[in-house]
Amino acid sequence: MTPSPTLLAPLFGLALMLPGAALAAPEKAAIFGIELNDPGVVGGRKARPDEVRRLGLVTDELRKALSASVEPVETAPQAAEIVKQAPLFKCEGCAASIAKALGADLAVTGYVDKGSNQIFNLNVAISDAATGKVIRAGQAVIRADTDETWAHAMRWVVKNRLLAEPLPNRS
Repeated sequence: MTPSPTLLAPLFGLALMLPGAALAAPEKAAIFGIELNDPGVVGGRKARPDEVRRLGLVTDELRKALSASVEPVETAPQAAEIVKQAPLFKCEGCAASIAKALGADLAVTGYVDKGSNQIFNLNVAISDAATGKVIRAGQAVIRADTDETWAHAMRWVVKNRLLAEPLPNRS
């Protein structure tokens, strides 16, 4: 009996990740901190301490979830430029140029849109560092303001939107 292609695909993918598999090194990615956008406040505002903690939590979840697919690059050498250009989700491609300066192939950015005290939209994008072109993006709605709902939303976006298929032109 021949196994179905549906069963073989995950096994083939697993075989490619095994040590000794003849593959190119994973692409390097500058994974920037997730930012807050509160459109209800004209001119924006600084995140509250609880929001800063949750933004750090989802940034960590993003790094963990992507670490099997890309090689994270340390962003600290460009910290001053990151602060100068922030928020990165509004800077018209500056994240790609910062990522390129760090030696990364990809720039990963994201932000949380605050809709109310209990409804948030998590947005994440992966861009080509050379061109700034977004090659994959995803969004999830967070309907409760807890650590677990924020972390779950990030894991869901990575699994079901960012890595649901191989990145275009990169296999």
